[in-house]
Amino acid sequence: MSLQLVKAGYIPLVDAAPLIVAKELGFAEEEGLSLALEAAPSWSTLRDLLAFGQIQAAHMLSPVPVASALGLLAGLPRLNALMVTSANGNVFGLSSDMTKRLLDAGFGFDLHDAKVAGQAIATLPRPLRIGVPFALSMHAELVTMWLTHLGLTTGQDFHIQAVPPPLMTAAIERRELDGFCVGEPWGSITVERAAGSLVLPTAAIWSSAPEKVLAVRESWAEENDETVSGLMRAVWRACCWLSDEKNLTMAAEVLSTGAYLGINSEVIDRALSGRFIINSTGDMRRVENFLRFEGNGVCFPWLSQGRWIAERLSQRYGLPETADLAAASQVFRTDLYRKHLFPIGAEMPLRSSKIEGALTQPTEVSTVSGSMILGRDRFFNDEIFDPSAE
Repeated sequence: MSLQLVKAGYIPLVDAAPLIVAKELGFAEEEGLSLALEAAPSWSTLRDLLAFGQIQAAHMLSPVPVASALGLLAGLPRLNALMVTSANGNVFGLSSDMTKRLLDAGFGFDLHDAKVAGQAIATLPRPLRIGVPFALSMHAELVTMWLTHLGLTTGQDFHIQAVPPPLMTAAIERRELDGFCVGEPWGSITVERAAGSLVLPTAAIWSSAPEKVLAVRESWAEENDETVSGLMRAVWRACCWLSDEKNLTMAAEVLSTGAYLGINSEVIDRALSGRFIINSTGDMRRVENFLRFEGNGVCFPWLSQGRWIAERLSQRYGLPETADLAAASQVFRTDLYRKHLFPIGAEMPLRSSKIEGALTQPTEVSTVSGSMILGRDRFFNDEIFDPSAE
């Protein structure tokens, strides 16, 4: 049987694992696909490769498809998020100079309390230069929400600068940045090179943030339904495999090879299991649910999450009141998720939208075939986002 070629792009990050595992463990081949993976040096390059048809799918920042529907990607086609492939997985850190200031002030670096960490950061010299991988990213949204809630002003007290993840450590070493928010392993690499320390996982800002999605051009999805189905099934099965702790060491070995991340597997294994060396003296911290690939509704492309992203982008970019934020959220393709993954056992909630930030603990909800557990979903400031509210 001949295999259907699908070219997919990714950035060398631990949360690119679903695509890599789908290829290396044969999930894609079992779905009749020959999955050819291409690493990109930056998110802007990956976005363009996808938009201009040089690849058919991508491991993508969750805000990018929403931004395409809002007209923030001028001249580029509309992108869709077929499914969420990971939740959380980012760290916020500081340069060595800023770390010393917080240590001198008695800050404990416990990696759990976003309010305490933010209050400590607010005492640092301003303006702070904070690196994020891309302007249209969950990193930018969460850092901006976090710091502005604590009284800092964007563009005055802190500046967001886009730096590709593999280049983040070098920018810290050159003292071009005071802080950074980046996906693993690049935060840990900064610590390994004694260039900075880890202060907070972004899971402490929003405990269930949709980080990466499986993105395609909308027109390609409409024209290639069978291929889309096979691709979604392969990636979802990879996400399920990655959610089993017994598989994490093997996953770290696969990701560590020169073909993918080219990083020591022990660093990758720590990120997958939420164990961190936070500074150059070797202090260790454990973060529960640091990075999740499946379970508790993680993979489902909730329209409410798309709407939250749309509203944040609208605020940050000053979009007109006529912007159709509800329509923009429709790029999170719950319809395709239900169509292609229900037959192979993926849990399907009765509704495609929910109140974000409302769950203080895992909660059982009804599904089309019984019930499922939704994971804890809280914002650090106890914000509640109800997409149905006017």
